[in-house]
Amino acid sequence: MLDARPALHIIGFLICALSATLLVPAAADWAYGNPDWHVFVYSAIAAGIFGGFMVFATGGRAGLSLNLRGAFLLTGLSWILLPAVAALPFTGLGISYTNAFFETASAVTTTGSTIFTGLDDLPPGILLWRAILQWIGGVGIIVLAIILLPFLRVAGSQLFRTESSDTSDKVEARSFDLVGRIMLIYTGLTLACAGSYFVLGMTLFDAFCHAMATISTGGFSTHDASFGYYGSTALHWSGTLFMLTGAMPFYVYIKAMHGDFRSLFTDSQVRLLVAFLTIVSIAMAFWLSDRTHIDLWQALTLTAFNITSVVTTTGFATADYTLWGPGAVGLFLVLMFVGGCSGSTSGAVKIYRFQILYQIVRTHLRRLASPNRVLTMTFNGRPLSDDVPFSILAFLAVFVATVAIFTLILTFMDLDLVTAYSATVTAITNVGPGLGPIVGPAGNFTSLPDAAKWLLSAAMILGRLELFTLLVMFDRDFWGF
Repeated sequence: MLDARPALHIIGFLICALSATLLVPAAADWAYGNPDWHVFVYSAIAAGIFGGFMVFATGGRAGLSLNLRGAFLLTGLSWILLPAVAALPFTGLGISYTNAFFETASAVTTTGSTIFTGLDDLPPGILLWRAILQWIGGVGIIVLAIILLPFLRVAGSQLFRTESSDTSDKVEARSFDLVGRIMLIYTGLTLACAGSYFVLGMTLFDAFCHAMATISTGGFSTHDASFGYYGSTALHWSGTLFMLTGAMPFYVYIKAMHGDFRSLFTDSQVRLLVAFLTIVSIAMAFWLSDRTHIDLWQALTLTAFNITSVVTTTGFATADYTLWGPGAVGLFLVLMFVGGCSGSTSGAVKIYRFQILYQIVRTHLRRLASPNRVLTMTFNGRPLSDDVPFSILAFLAVFVATVAIFTLILTFMDLDLVTAYSATVTAITNVGPGLGPIVGPAGNFTSLPDAAKWLLSAAMILGRLELFTLLVMFDRDFWGF
């Protein structure tokens, strides 16, 4: 039977670390003279007690080792228990636990869907806490994608193993040497983004909050108008650039740290992502300029920012693109599925799966014409192992089925089809805004029934963990029964 103690022991330490992090927004509220600082302090104490109890209750003299099934359990429970604890400050401000968990799940999965209105008038502590949660979730998913998932062989992510070809069922301790490099890169990008935003006109507080939301591709803003609050064209282009950096694979940054700068430009994922965003943004700019008679540069600024935001699953908006016409609505619905690169902070299907899916279809067509022909599929110049195409097809099948099932359930909660479908897609792909007047870029999720919010919270976590990481725990064999 599976021994859950190692996973719970580590989660206990993570909750203790989370309790210490709660003191940061408490200090912000105290510095701004806001009386809500005590909510964060009380939440920090409660989280510290709970996390400490987990650590001591699951410890032992013999030491704890984490095997393959334990890594699955650690990953799944972390994205359930940490949001459950991190939601405490929201409840202390008079928000229901359902809304608090939804907001927290949206933050740590870097989805960006929100139940809040009147962001411009919220206390600084709560705005900062939302940004911090997204930043933590962003770096958490990078660590998961680069260190754990390649060994778990989930949905083709074994392509991105960054160390040896070892395929044992142990999570190697030396893999965690990468954490320092990841944190250095992640922090450096965040500081560079915040500095750019500050120089281009944001306040220091807004610059840091938006920088954490940008690099994590989370999309929480400190204003109801999102990034559109700022009319600066330079700020919008800066945001476009840094959203793209967050959606690039962090293993190429690690290679660049070791002197391999060519990988930043030669990686097939990066090249396809940049080419795709460039072509779609320019084509859409010409269409928008012709349709609305606005200046082409202004149209390109609008399309580049909003298209990059949706494709990278950031979720910022500078305009309500659903008002651009049915063509724009259809395009943005399709763009929700794309995603950035694997090993980045972005969600959705991701570029590399489309690359390999194209090869699968092309190979099948060629074999129809020449059944005896020997064909080899490759990625980044390396042959694909036999299990990669199968795992990607399995992922896509489960992905489509999950969207269909969740949409159907939401329609039985009296949501219209557009709201139900786009809310499901935006939750599973971790994009943030959906479509329509309720959950679109100009709306929010506060009016949805509580049951829908719990269902969408589950969809966010499922999508963030690439579906199988959670679904495997529903198999009896996983628990050793």
